[in-house]
Amino acid sequence: MGARRSRVGYRAAPLFMELLRFSVLLILAGLVRLDAEAYVVKLRRLCKFCDLQESTCAGTGSCTVECDITAICLEKEDVCVSIWRKKEDNVTFDTVCHNPARSLYGLVLDGYNNSKCEMKERKDMGSEFFICSCSEDECNETVFFNASKDSPVAVILVSLVPLLVVAVFVVTSFYGYRVYLQGQAGSGRKRGPLLDFGDAHGIMMDDGGSDSSSTHANNLNHNTELLPIELDAQVGKGRFAEVYRAKLKRGSSVGREQGFETVAVKIFSYEEYASWKSEKEIFSDADLRHDNVLHFLTAEERKVPRQYWLITAYHPRGNLQEYLIHHVVTWHDLWVLGGSLARGVAHLHSDHTTCGHYKVPIAHRDIKSSNILVKGDLTCCLCDFGLALRLDNTLSVDELANSGQVGTARYMAPEVLESRINLENIESFKQADVYSMALVLWEVISRCSAIGEVKEYEPPFGNLREHPCVESMKDSVIRDRGRPEVPNSWVNHTGIQTVCASIDECWDHDPEARLTAQCVAERFYDMEYLDKLSDSSDSEEKVPEEISVVDEKLSSTEALPPAGC
Repeated sequence: MGARRSRVGYRAAPLFMELLRFSVLLILAGLVRLDAEAYVVKLRRLCKFCDLQESTCAGTGSCTVECDITAICLEKEDVCVSIWRKKEDNVTFDTVCHNPARSLYGLVLDGYNNSKCEMKERKDMGSEFFICSCSEDECNETVFFNASKDSPVAVILVSLVPLLVVAVFVVTSFYGYRVYLQGQAGSGRKRGPLLDFGDAHGIMMDDGGSDSSSTHANNLNHNTELLPIELDAQVGKGRFAEVYRAKLKRGSSVGREQGFETVAVKIFSYEEYASWKSEKEIFSDADLRHDNVLHFLTAEERKVPRQYWLITAYHPRGNLQEYLIHHVVTWHDLWVLGGSLARGVAHLHSDHTTCGHYKVPIAHRDIKSSNILVKGDLTCCLCDFGLALRLDNTLSVDELANSGQVGTARYMAPEVLESRINLENIESFKQADVYSMALVLWEVISRCSAIGEVKEYEPPFGNLREHPCVESMKDSVIRDRGRPEVPNSWVNHTGIQTVCASIDECWDHDPEARLTAQCVAERFYDMEYLDKLSDSSDSEEKVPEEISVVDEKLSSTEALPPAGC
């Protein structure tokens, strides 16, 4: 019996040592992960950002804010805020970024370190008024009324859950490891390294190993290797995809650290394959390339997790709507923004490239300020071609009809709202784009210092709800023949007067009467002499006084819009 016990003890010692080594490996892996996380740079907060939108939230339980705009907060101290107001039967939400060191509506934010947006009522605000703040990305999308504090028992139980999960994981891993050793007994083979299960779920860095940069990444046939891209931060979110700022590895040499190039990655989920495929096919047309169209690099299918990526140039100024919300522009800025927008739309609509050879015209079909990016030199470039249509002459009327009534209701032309677009003529799709472009130009003018008093940013038809439906837009645009207001003060500036005249012709109710995008681009080009005269610090009254001096130096053909415009 003594000899038998001795033999059992002899076998148990190696097993104990293996268990000890396995536990040490787990602890070291945890320390490495903690050490890596310590060097993560904290990025600015992402918050829902829609001002004063109508809501059906009753002010009880939890509500989801109906806001599809996600903004990067301007200051790193900013937190996410949601405000619920009810005056009579009118209920509105206001979602913003805000620095808690400053007052908001005369109130000081408290409780903003929470991960949930828990509503607190504030009295003496002239209406029912609830406000909440929180410090997690997009945490102001869902708000909670009458939130009760968690009981100590619940807190203890929640705290114990991670420990229980770790304990189960350790026991299960040890059991599996022991079974593995028993299976290897007597085989004489060495044990392989432990697997890092975290690698199976990572999308931050691909191990493709390709030496790639944006200068030669525009190749749709690189299926053998994925580009080495590291996602950085989410910068936008739409109906079909999320947009991330990312780092693309460029160059490599032995013993030297690789450089990075900042790119944008639009990520579609597995369920949105059709949307990804449609936009990829538009982007894959080499004739699409233009200074005022978003520069496309490549498209990829990612298998872990199953996603579809579009990789493009990155522009840190963001989209035009965000830029106008936070900036008042000068006349020069307006001339640059408006002219580049018109050139981009004209290139899409054109049936030939700048080099003169034939290309298939493209209708964007969702032109709006949030689908236009602002580049570093303040020129615009069109993006988001998920609804775009190639106007191939071979398309039948039935194929065009099957494309459906698409776009954003606020920016839809009258004929699109009524589903009566002329399918016999592909120019009809271009005319609808021109109508939408006119609304965007109106947005830019409304935030230009040359008009005098500049109000807070407001989208076209700002008197309607945040996301008006097609029927509401029909009432305003078709029944009432309404258009955004153009105050008399706007036409005191000669340049803006010319732009407003073009806008009026672009949003004409009759599609056939509208200008072409090329004509609008030429008009902006012909206003270059006005831009040279106009200094950002000059008043609008100073420009007309100097026009006569310039007119003496210009021929009549230079001063007037080109023929046919």
